[in-house]
Amino acid sequence: MEHGLHSSGPAGPLSRDFDMVAAMMSLLLAAALAGPAAGDPPGRGISEALARERTSAIAAVRYELTFTIPTDRTAQVLGREVLRLSLKAPHRIVLDFLSARDRVRDVHVGGRDVAPLFGDDHLTIPAEATRAGENEIAVEFIAGDEALNRNDDFLYTLFVPARAHFAFPVFDQPDIKARYTLTLDVPAGWEAVANGPVRNGSGDEGTAAGGRRLVRFAETQPLPTYLFSFVAGKFSVETATRNGRQLRMFHRETDQSKVARNRDAIFDLHAAALAWLEEYTAIPYAFGKFDFVLIPSFQFGGMEHAGAILYNAAGLMLDESATQNQLLNRASVISHETAHMWFGDLVTMRWFNDVWMKEVFANVMAEKIVNPSFPALNHELRFFLGNYPAAYAVDRTAGANPIRQSLANLDEAGQLYGAIIYQKAPVVMRQLEMIVGEQPFRDGLRAYLRRYAFGNATWSDLIRILDARTPRNLARWSRAWVEERGRPDVSTAVRLNSAGRVSRLTLTMSDPLARGLMWPQRVQVTLGYADSTKSVPVNMTGVTTVVPGVAGMPAPLFVLPGGGGLGYGLFRLDDTSRHYLLDHLEAIADPLTRGVAWVTLWDNLLESHVSPGAFLDLALRALPMETDEQNTQRVLGYLTRAFWRFLPAAERPARAAAIEPMLRAGLDRADTSSRKSAWFSAFRDVVLTPDGLAWIERVWRREETIPGLTLAEPDEIAMALELAVRDVPSAPRILQTQLERTGNPDRKARLAFVMPAMSSDPAVREAAFDRLRLVENRRREPWALEAMQYLNHPLREAHARRFVGPGLELLREIQRTGDIFFPTRWTESLLAGHRSREVAATVEDFLAKELQYPRRLRWTVLSASDELFRAARDASSPAP
Repeated sequence: MEHGLHSSGPAGPLSRDFDMVAAMMSLLLAAALAGPAAGDPPGRGISEALARERTSAIAAVRYELTFTIPTDRTAQVLGREVLRLSLKAPHRIVLDFLSARDRVRDVHVGGRDVAPLFGDDHLTIPAEATRAGENEIAVEFIAGDEALNRNDDFLYTLFVPARAHFAFPVFDQPDIKARYTLTLDVPAGWEAVANGPVRNGSGDEGTAAGGRRLVRFAETQPLPTYLFSFVAGKFSVETATRNGRQLRMFHRETDQSKVARNRDAIFDLHAAALAWLEEYTAIPYAFGKFDFVLIPSFQFGGMEHAGAILYNAAGLMLDESATQNQLLNRASVISHETAHMWFGDLVTMRWFNDVWMKEVFANVMAEKIVNPSFPALNHELRFFLGNYPAAYAVDRTAGANPIRQSLANLDEAGQLYGAIIYQKAPVVMRQLEMIVGEQPFRDGLRAYLRRYAFGNATWSDLIRILDARTPRNLARWSRAWVEERGRPDVSTAVRLNSAGRVSRLTLTMSDPLARGLMWPQRVQVTLGYADSTKSVPVNMTGVTTVVPGVAGMPAPLFVLPGGGGLGYGLFRLDDTSRHYLLDHLEAIADPLTRGVAWVTLWDNLLESHVSPGAFLDLALRALPMETDEQNTQRVLGYLTRAFWRFLPAAERPARAAAIEPMLRAGLDRADTSSRKSAWFSAFRDVVLTPDGLAWIERVWRREETIPGLTLAEPDEIAMALELAVRDVPSAPRILQTQLERTGNPDRKARLAFVMPAMSSDPAVREAAFDRLRLVENRRREPWALEAMQYLNHPLREAHARRFVGPGLELLREIQRTGDIFFPTRWTESLLAGHRSREVAATVEDFLAKELQYPRRLRWTVLSASDELFRAARDASSPAP
């Protein structure tokens, strides 16, 4: 919908003067938005002003890149770049390149030597060296290692969100899409993968000096810098054909039975996702060949490089003991990354403030794709448990952030990622689809993808397309859900008449941040009775909403405002409902209602309306009766968190004596390997009693088996680590034996890295922490995070308090040197094992003295420390 000012009648002197002033203001505003003048230094990072300057001047960008990758991972990677672009007029060309002055060897423009200007990780070609029309810039350089992820016998690039300039000179912004032609000079015996196919097939491969392998890739379709990628190293290759398309999988798994067990399922899931997306969007897959690479200890679940998706190997190569959630997660991550080929790769956000758009549509599409493949699954429950708890974990905190954030510079773009865009945004998008309608929503997305194919678009562009398909004011709706942070606080009130029946049921919404904000949404209020439930659809639009159609109904035993899995917010249970659910939740017949009740009770526990002891009592009673595996896994997770986070250390042994038999019984009773794996994992995570530890050790030693559950190498590593952190007498020998019997070299190297963090010697653990201060020891981020988690395990809490202050002080450096999720995961790993007032005070003091601390990093700390603050608030005494 377009809005504007319109006038009528003749234009007099006053109106002409007004028009002249308006025109002058427009010119001034345009000049301000155009960015810095050509002589101004570009400044740090990639500012939005610099980005706009470049997009207004530069077009038709092409990169020809060559990288020479040495066998020795400590030796320099040499690069050559030929950059071609078109200018409307002579204009300075600002290229982004980390430590450019030290890494640039030679620059030619149009075949002539040019001395560029260096500063703030940029190299600038002066305007007088350029011309209108085609320009060619050749640069010889030393590639930066910071985003190359180099290992002894493989490397992979990861340039999201703006890290391509860590490796080579580039316009590192999403709205300068370019075509890439790549040549890799790699050691003999290495495979190489990139966005484009090998040019003309294998016939264009050659032999470089010293018997090395030279691989030339064909030019790509237009891509933003964050999607350009290559991988090289020792990989095995699996090939399959599905629906007439060849798919290739590159991996480093040494267990051939695991490969054989997973291979066809992985190919089938990709093929199904591609077919579904082509039908839904009415647009064929646009990037030619389709390869994917399984990376050991990859930082993310996946990364959607066009034509060369990267995955975390552990998420796709599943063990025989894989749980239902792991099978679902594999299908979801494959569908998610495949959906990105349309949402993000074909149409890319103009600026990273809209990065959430590509992620939400990848999640929404993944849900639509995966559901038919799991017909026995309760998909409404899956959506609820897969999104609401994770979104609430941020949105309830003082560190909550909006879905769509302002972003002045791409050096902060990594901090935009998190549960709000991955889990809250799908909830919001589901509400939007209900408002617009399923078919108009799909038709709007098709129009959006066609209009902006191989280009860039904004949230406003999409809203305009969808707004034309509904009478609702989507811009107003978007403000509450997309532009503002936080969630509504909703309470219920039931009024009964003299006959004991309902006369009025109301929902009251408030803004916990006191902005007067309202979140219009559709919810289902569930009323519970002894042998049934009644769900009532409600459209909440204001402060108070009267639930329709309930007058005259019998008084309910409980009221669950989000009972249908639709409502989003903190739903404060009234006293009657809270007490009933704590006493009778397991009697509710509907799995979705039970799942919503569990999440709501956990929310109320965090608000101190439910005690940890009462919650654990309910879990002990209800878990043996739970029939839905999704609910079982959710409640087992809550049980573990309540046990470690909210129980005082002195109460854990007595609780463990009751919890462990219940978990062992659940393991024996489980009728599938997936269910058995869930019960066993929970037991392994909370075991404390001597009998329980002795049993785990016998299982680890392979002296005892678990009928119906096959334990693989990762399971044995996890058992060894859990035994070690509990300081069992044989811990050092267990770790050493596990290291020796670990066959996969990548898992072996990770275990060797983590082992010092497991030591019973505090001095060794302190040295393990000090090692993480060095950026080179944090390059393999999952390794560093696992070490940090065990250093700060609740059983090591007293000693680990000394790590909290220094760990927080490293956060700025981690944000600067690490990948997008690393700052959040680092902070969570640092704080997750703590519950004392002392550590809470350490965090508060850190934030109090850092008055100029970056806002997004402050949000990261506040979100990660939320449960710590709550546990410390409720603790009767500091943990020992």
